[in-house]
Amino acid sequence: MMGNLLLRGMLAGLLAAVFAFGFAKVFGEPQVDRAIAFEEQMNAHAHSGEAEEPEIVSREVQASIGLLTGVAVYGAALGGLFALAFAFVSGRLLQLPPRATAILIAGLGFLAFYVVPYLKYPANPPAVGSGETIGYRTQLYFTMIVFSAAALAIAIAFGRQLAAKLGTWNAIIGGGAVYLVLVSIAAYALPGINEVPANFSADLLWHFRIAALGTQAILWIVIGLAFGALMDRSQPRHAH
Repeated sequence: MMGNLLLRGMLAGLLAAVFAFGFAKVFGEPQVDRAIAFEEQMNAHAHSGEAEEPEIVSREVQASIGLLTGVAVYGAALGGLFALAFAFVSGRLLQLPPRATAILIAGLGFLAFYVVPYLKYPANPPAVGSGETIGYRTQLYFTMIVFSAAALAIAIAFGRQLAAKLGTWNAIIGGGAVYLVLVSIAAYALPGINEVPANFSADLLWHFRIAALGTQAILWIVIGLAFGALMDRSQPRHAH
């Protein structure tokens, strides 16, 4: 049973990866090219006269098969984790049809694991961020994800207790308020990072971050819809 569930999740993730790749190719890669051009221009001024380092992987490969491979692996892994979350939530925390459960998990997952951490530490294109601080920045980003996930778990537990006393609607509002308060505290406590060069294009930065957000949104939305459809089709049909 669990093997079939994981297989459906990974299939949904691979389907989502196809759509995400198309979006990233059209909207994200042009911004990456612009950022790389800016970085090369800055390096040319800083290291004039020095020999250029050899390119290990060509830009064409990075923007095509490399991008597709990376998104496919990420999508399949995310789909597998999504299936595990569905198995844990369905029948325990939620008494909803498979489609509704999958869509709800996708929405909450996208919010807690990407949108909220993204608001604190948004994605940056090449030429933004020092190589010396990449480890520190990665630690902060994943710390924010952990805080957001923990806040979501606390909010859901609080909402379930509140539902018995005040009803479902008030429980949703109360749980949402708890989540907002907790993630706001975490975002305030964690240090901010701003390594954007003063002369970096604000237009490029904006479009890159929108493309990154859109790529993740497509992944989560398609996984939720596809996995819900697969689970719904697996349910036995009762004759009327």
